[in-house]
Amino acid sequence: MGYHLLALISVRYAKPIILLWALFFVCFGYYAPKLPDVLKDHGLTPDGAYGEVQQILVSDFHIPEDPVLLLFEKEDHVSQEQFRRFIQTALQQLHGIEGLPQAASPLEIEGMLKENAAYALLVFKQPSYEIEPVLEEIRRRLPGSGDITVKMSGKSVVQADVNQASRHDMRQAELIGIPAAFLILWWAFGGIVSALIPIVMGIIGVTGTMGLMYGLGTKVELSNFVLNVIPMVGLALTLDFALIVVSRFREELTKSAVEPALAVTMKTAGRAVVLSAACVFLGLTGILFIPLPIFTTVALGAMAVLTVSLLLTLTLLPALLSMIWPAIQAESKPLAAGRHKVRRHSFYRYVMRRPVRMGLLASLLLIACLLPLGRMTLGIPDAASLPHGYESRRADEAYQSYFVSASVSQVHLIVQGSAYSFTKADWIKTAALIARLNRDPDVQRVDSVFSNMQMPPEQLHFLLQRPDLKRKYEPVLQRFVHGNRMLVHVTIAGAPSSKQAKDWISAWERQGETGAIRFLIGGEAKYQQEVFDAIFKHVKDVLLFVLISNFIVLFIAFRSVLIPIKIMAMNLLSLGASFGILAWIVEGGHLGMESGSIAIMIPVFIFGLVFGISMDYGVFLISRIYEVYRETQDNDQAVWMGLATTGRMITSAAAIMIAVTIPFAFGDVAGVKQLGIGIASAIFIDATIIRMILVPSLMRLLGRWNWWAP
Repeated sequence: MGYHLLALISVRYAKPIILLWALFFVCFGYYAPKLPDVLKDHGLTPDGAYGEVQQILVSDFHIPEDPVLLLFEKEDHVSQEQFRRFIQTALQQLHGIEGLPQAASPLEIEGMLKENAAYALLVFKQPSYEIEPVLEEIRRRLPGSGDITVKMSGKSVVQADVNQASRHDMRQAELIGIPAAFLILWWAFGGIVSALIPIVMGIIGVTGTMGLMYGLGTKVELSNFVLNVIPMVGLALTLDFALIVVSRFREELTKSAVEPALAVTMKTAGRAVVLSAACVFLGLTGILFIPLPIFTTVALGAMAVLTVSLLLTLTLLPALLSMIWPAIQAESKPLAAGRHKVRRHSFYRYVMRRPVRMGLLASLLLIACLLPLGRMTLGIPDAASLPHGYESRRADEAYQSYFVSASVSQVHLIVQGSAYSFTKADWIKTAALIARLNRDPDVQRVDSVFSNMQMPPEQLHFLLQRPDLKRKYEPVLQRFVHGNRMLVHVTIAGAPSSKQAKDWISAWERQGETGAIRFLIGGEAKYQQEVFDAIFKHVKDVLLFVLISNFIVLFIAFRSVLIPIKIMAMNLLSLGASFGILAWIVEGGHLGMESGSIAIMIPVFIFGLVFGISMDYGVFLISRIYEVYRETQDNDQAVWMGLATTGRMITSAAAIMIAVTIPFAFGDVAGVKQLGIGIASAIFIDATIIRMILVPSLMRLLGRWNWWAP
């Protein structure tokens, strides 16, 4: 496929190639620190009725979207009069803040003030991802009191804290992951120069890609999750690609001169890198089938860093190797002959002599990891994704305990009239709709213009035709009626994330599409339903695309039917086991993790990333086995030699991936922690139970059938 030609070109034009990559690093590296400035919110924003209802609530009924919530709490000994004066003073001090057109005060609106707590809502013109400077201004202006506290929360405040925590998590992961990866590489190669090459490549790849994504972020909206995915994926891939190539180059350098050694390296290890990169790319492409911005932008970010990593490996790495090969050769230890080297790998010999017993043992271990999957629950990230120490989380939890019932959901119905304004027939149909809602056993309360004005629909229609009468009821009418739209607030049984609430919405949505009068449904429960539907309705498409496309690539590469099926089956097993471990840790609150649900996007990310990433050393292992098999036509010897010659490299590759992903498990944001745990556990299982036990056992049992092709 021309990999040896690429190596020769890299050798011939080594200095210009190095110069070009240095310019790439300087130019795009300048913009890399600015990437957080162009990132938006989480990107879990479905394109459905929820968004349409939100726009109508803001434009027609002046109900703010994602306001900043100020929660006031007082000690028991503070009087109500003192409490009210404090709230009034606090809200007055916020007057004049840029972009604050209105504020909902608990002193004016019923239901926002209780004995020891109250909340105010601040509506800003700025979008949520530009609110951080405003929040700092609010904190500076709010009065302080030992007996009365003020905390901020709301979706925009939580998102600002998540963005800040994500930046902290990324810096912490890089400070831990890069030195740990260097130590692993030093152990693997036994030399500083060989270990430094992958590190330099990883830094160039991640930094340059972050600069590229900054440019993209000025044109399109990017999820804040991109900030963690790029270094996680970029370091893992670039370091492993470089490890594979440098390891093979050191081996070939003991047999021949530098140019032939590079040519063989790129024909073998280079081919394995391209294959694994293709599998990773296809896994990321599958994520694009889910129509949510978070998946699109994260997939694009991972694809970008994958492309840069591959180009670095195929161009810069050979150029560097051609120039500093004497230092690499000085670090290389003489390799023993094949048979003597194989004798040292007694574990692999043991596995291959007892394939049935070891295969059963590996299967039992995997089943044990899979068992917690039955208890796995998914949820949409909220304030609970932050540690308890964050003010926005504490304020949200206090607000929920004072003012929100955990067993109900608030739903908004936007009833659409048939003309420019509500006709008499529309009033009658809407009254009938509300009557049906009141009879629904899952509906606990309906708040509408009818319940507030206590008039039959015919009388209401007549009233609206009389300006003198209409003026008297204007405040109520403005709350519920605007042109040909009517707002109905419905309280239903079940939390927004519950199946009960989602089923209610689905059933009533069908009536809104086919009933006597059309209506749209909004609210938190509707939002959660749309997010879950957007993911689960497309998961099958993702799986089919990734599996079929990977099978085609692997079939072309190895000219075998069973090898691709086996590789993909092993990947699915390691993924399933990692999901089980993640469920056990997160939902059980083990290993110091807070008990909770798994963020709904995390399993998709883990599947899309790990399914391809684990192909990295998996493809390299099978490539080495296939290489020996083509020479000897002896399946057992090929498996044995492949394991012996790649065992140390695969262990190092897996250790590097774990080293650059596991630090994210100690971050602040729950979703990032879960992603780090999931990827690290999947790679650990894949590199140990799968690659060291199950793969050799199955390949030994299948014999020549491994290489069967029609």
